Amino acid sequence: MFVITADQRRSTEHGDRVEQILAAIRDWSDAHRSDIVLDVERTVGDEVQLVLASAGSAVDLGLMLMRAREWSVGIGMGEVDLPLGDSARASSGEAFVHARRAVERAKGKGEPAPIVVSGPDAGGAEAATALTQLLASVVRRRSDAGWEVADLLDGERTQKDIAQALGISEQAVSQRIASAMIDEERRARPVAAMLLERASGGIRP
Repeated sequence: MFVITADQRRSTEHGDRVEQILAAIRDWSDAHRSDIVLDVERTVGDEVQLVLASAGSAVDLGLMLMRAREWSVGIGMGEVDLPLGDSARASSGEAFVHARRAVERAKGKGEPAPIVVSGPDAGGAEAATALTQLLASVVRRRSDAGWEVADLLDGERTQKDIAQALGISEQAVSQRIASAMIDEERRARPVAAMLLERASGGIRP
C-alpha cells in the first residue's frame, strides 16, 4: 500500500488551503478511482491523507501537490493493519508510520524539494526519493506558459493543435515544451513509479 500524507507549508502566512486541495484531489481521484483504497480526508490541522494501491498514482498525486507549491508530501510504503478502518484516520500499519516519517522529513530545509519516500527498503526508498525530488523540482519551477502547453499536451492534440488553441506559433510551442522539460518529466515518471514499486516489495529486480 501507498499512504500519501500532505501537510500545508506556512499555513499561518497563507491561510488554510485544505478545502481547496481536498477538492483538487477529489477531482484527480475521479480518473484514478480504481487505485483509491481510502479517500482523501483532513486528518488533523492543515494535513490531508489518503491510501492508494498504485505506485504510479502515488507519484502522479505527489507531483500534482508539488505543482501547488504549498505542500510537504510524504509517501509511505508497506503493510497496513487489516481490516482497514473506514478512513485513513481510523487505519494504521507500517505504511502509515513511514508516511509520517516521510512528511516530517519533507518539511526540513535540507531537502531539495518537499517530497520524500519512506518504506521498509531504506535504500530503495532513498533512490525513489532522489528521482521524485528531481521531478518535483522540474514541476515546481515550470512557468505558467509551460503549464499552458503541458495541460494541453494529452497525447491526442498535436503541437499544431496546441499552437492554434493558444494563438502562438508551433515553434513557440516546441520551445515551451523544451524549456519546461515536459518530455523529460513525462518519461521519468514511470521510472519513479518503478522505483517505488520495487522499494515496496511489489517488484523484485
